Amino acid sequence: MSLLVVGLSHRSAPVSVLERAALSLDAQIKLLQDTVAAEPAAEAAVLATCNRIELYADVDKFHAGVAELSTLLAQHSGVGLDELTPYLYVHYEDRAVHHLFSVACGLDSMVVGEGQILGQIKDSLARAQELHTAGRLLNDLFQQGLRVGKRAHSETGIDRAGQSLVTFGLEQFTAGADVESWARGKRAVVIGAGSMSSLAAATLARAGVGEIVIANRTYDRAERLAQILMETGETDVVARAVPMDSVPAELTRADVAVSCTGATGLVLTAEMVAAAVEGRVPQGAPAGPESRTGTRAEGGTALPPTSIGSDDDCPLDLPAVQGGGFSVLGEAAVAGMDAATLEQHAAWVDNATVDRRASRRTPEREALRTPVADAELIAALVAAVAVTGRIPELRRPEPVVEVPRPAPVLALLDLAMPRDIDAAAHRLAGVRLVDIESLAEVSADAPMASDVDMVRRIVSDEVAAFGAAQRAAHITPTVVALRAMAADVVASEIARLEGRLPALDDKHRGEITQTVRRVVDKLLHAPTVRVKQLAAEPGGAGYADALRTLFDLDQETVAAVSRAEDSRTSENDAENRGRS
Repeated sequence: MSLLVVGLSHRSAPVSVLERAALSLDAQIKLLQDTVAAEPAAEAAVLATCNRIELYADVDKFHAGVAELSTLLAQHSGVGLDELTPYLYVHYEDRAVHHLFSVACGLDSMVVGEGQILGQIKDSLARAQELHTAGRLLNDLFQQGLRVGKRAHSETGIDRAGQSLVTFGLEQFTAGADVESWARGKRAVVIGAGSMSSLAAATLARAGVGEIVIANRTYDRAERLAQILMETGETDVVARAVPMDSVPAELTRADVAVSCTGATGLVLTAEMVAAAVEGRVPQGAPAGPESRTGTRAEGGTALPPTSIGSDDDCPLDLPAVQGGGFSVLGEAAVAGMDAATLEQHAAWVDNATVDRRASRRTPEREALRTPVADAELIAALVAAVAVTGRIPELRRPEPVVEVPRPAPVLALLDLAMPRDIDAAAHRLAGVRLVDIESLAEVSADAPMASDVDMVRRIVSDEVAAFGAAQRAAHITPTVVALRAMAADVVASEIARLEGRLPALDDKHRGEITQTVRRVVDKLLHAPTVRVKQLAAEPGGAGYADALRTLFDLDQETVAAVSRAEDSRTSENDAENRGRS
């Protein structure tokens, strides 16, 4: 069997796809059950967070495993396989181990070094254990991943390379100030009572907010979280729980709201947010960041219309005069025209229908043309235009007057996937919305600390150690079966000896039995120790097969040993869950 992971994350897929592919708790459970029921997989675990969905499995066939896991992900996420496939990544064997360890250390997180992923990995393992979909391999993998993540945070400064997603999100509201200064004395609403919402509530409490309101669909959980915040004694925050239908009213008094629920639809619509800030934003404020005015010049004077009348039936050659970006009634249209054409154009502007071009442009008239006559015609044109309206100037882009938005009165942090808060809320005056997508954009260029290199070395060392341990563990059932076979041979020979020497007393029988066992143990010691060492090295998996072949070991006996060890592992896991 071999480790395989198929998934997608913020690094491989746009937020819109991640949002649609998000798995509810029920969908995760069904996915695990269907995965272990499929032919290629013997174990399965799902790691589903706000910015990643990964399916881990122990499979016996690589290509069949990839096809089956990809299909199951598509089915349970509701995104078509053809649409999902371009965003999927696949890791196998050591690369799969390396990937999980990197995730556990925060190297693959949206904010490098964030530590809340460890809790999510722990939850994923507990869920797989409860459903009995995690066997020896995934138990060892996830437990080792948790140890690697803790080691990275304790032995390096990876925490300095980034911060929790909650803190990073709150920093987007502070305009360069620290979160504590920004949050001090504010009123906060936290929607949800899960791990992320609890982290948000605790972060806000430590930052110094004056009041936190917890809303959750299960009121008891909200009340429990509020009680924990009040009982810690680390802060002076006032926390209380409210039902979900009280959120709109609480928002009208809130300065900041954080939402992270498992809802499949919007929790806060743009209309709800607009109602919450109504009356708190100065009158006449622009509706959003896109609201600009282009009808006034820099001095604030209103500009006249840029056209008068219609271009229909204009006597000028429109394509020739419009190419430079001028109005057909502008100065470029009349520059260089002969007097007859100008006069006809003036008549058209004055809504006249007389075509004077043919009558005026005769050889006799052309001979009588003088600069003075042309000047008179142009003066007549100017007079006509003065009656009908002003000749527009060159159509240059008008200066845009930037109207500053009012300072936000409500900061919204949406950490849910799919999103809880309507994206249209960011266009409302007095509202600042930060969600997973905007966090991904601002964190893409975040500097990485030098400690990241140390964490990468830790990950590499741990991957090698895990691989060696797994390869050694792979041969253990074979070694156990070999020693069991040797013990059966000793017992059989001692029984034959007793048949041949029935008068043998117990003392001598015991000495002979002990001697034979020591001989067998010494003969097997060096080969079994050496084969474990060789099996721990890359490419050492074949030594187990060689051992079975050389000693003609029964495959079913080896399998029985493996099942017995897996059973003991499951019992230990259940015991550990009970203690926790």
